[in-house]
Amino acid sequence: MATRTPNRREAILQALAGMLESAPDARITTAALARAVGVTEAALYRHFPSKKRMFEGLIEFAEESVFSRCQRILQDETDARQRLYKTAQLILVFAARNPGLCRVLTGEALVGEDGALRHRTSQFFERLETQTRQILKEGELRDGLRPATSAARAAQWYMTFIEGRIQRFTRSSFQHRPDEHIEELWAALAPGLWRDAE
Repeated sequence: MATRTPNRREAILQALAGMLESAPDARITTAALARAVGVTEAALYRHFPSKKRMFEGLIEFAEESVFSRCQRILQDETDARQRLYKTAQLILVFAARNPGLCRVLTGEALVGEDGALRHRTSQFFERLETQTRQILKEGELRDGLRPATSAARAAQWYMTFIEGRIQRFTRSSFQHRPDEHIEELWAALAPGLWRDAE
């Protein structure tokens, strides 16, 4: 997850993400996680009061990583098509680099865990959909790019593409990278978003 030397809290989250990637069929226990980090279970709980809080830490990492970069795209790009293309590219490259985290975002790793975690991952995708809808509306007002349907339905179509690629990645045990052939796939997707798409 991070390139610099992690602190203990980050090391715990990295170990959890690594276990989610390397043992997709295994239920993660705090005992196994403590062994992977090289600490006692008591030491784990000094940094995270519960396993729920550890999963929340992974979701927070995804939120910070994705949405801070989304803001940079919005600042650097004014064209709605480029904004949506670069956002899709960002999310799918992020997913490819964080396979274990994809299992959390799709809910696969949360079976049997606190239901509030699923709500939190749902909010992650809803926030992306809201941003997509806003980009589509701004593109119509500023650039005259008319959505092929309503901005809300076009945003749903866009998110179906994003979420489907991530779901396929986890279902294939990470064999099918979500960012593969992104330019070609975007060329097929874009005409479904705008009437004016070339």
